[in-house]
Amino acid sequence: MSRTFGAVIIGDEILSGKRQDKHFEKIAGMLGARGLRLSWVEYLGDDYQRLAATFKRTMAAGDVVFSCGGIGNTPDDHTRQAVALALGGDLELHPQGFEELKVRFANEEITDQRKLLVTFPQGVEIIPNPFNRIPGFMANDHYFVPGFPQMAHPMIEWALDTFYRDEFKAVGGTVEKAFLLTGPTAYESALLDLMERIVKDYPTLRLFSLPSLNGQERRHLELGVEGEPGLVDQAMEEIRVEVETRNINWVWRA
Repeated sequence: MSRTFGAVIIGDEILSGKRQDKHFEKIAGMLGARGLRLSWVEYLGDDYQRLAATFKRTMAAGDVVFSCGGIGNTPDDHTRQAVALALGGDLELHPQGFEELKVRFANEEITDQRKLLVTFPQGVEIIPNPFNRIPGFMANDHYFVPGFPQMAHPMIEWALDTFYRDEFKAVGGTVEKAFLLTGPTAYESALLDLMERIVKDYPTLRLFSLPSLNGQERRHLELGVEGEPGLVDQAMEEIRVEVETRNINWVWRA
């Protein structure tokens, strides 16, 4: 089975609505281009204890996690400290990160404030930053990158291509098909038995059910599956036969 990929997007400014998230769609797209799927995403504020608890939980779960934001050197950035707590260690000046810092600030003073940029949890490795040489860091299949998209996204792509190439699947190797169902019994609770049977009989497929409303009235129910083309066609034929038996109208979703 493929690894589970998740994302943690950090920042009080996102939760307050001052800034819009630019990571979720991009991360999902980067995974999709490699035949992978983003399974979950969490939005968190700059809360040290909550961040630490989240990373401790996701590391225990064995997920691959991309965390965006909060690794700077200002007082409102708590990700580095939270990861150290989750790992049960302290922060330290990272030797390789410090070498990158010296290149970034060549012929300039390396102040204590600048050293904070590469003061990471003990035992982590760095993630190269092609934008400005200020690295992120990684531990336990977790990748901590800045909140700036122009930095974060190339760093995430590097992690995917460096460590998870064996997980990649041929794009186009799966298909998704669906019916739009209409009629008085075209609603989810009336079709649960059919959905449960399809999930049981086709465990490698992903079934989805998306109701659509027009005001207070049901518009249609989108019901379909995604996966290996031959199995998708077989499952969709079973769904078609069953919905026709129940006098439910259907058309292929465009």
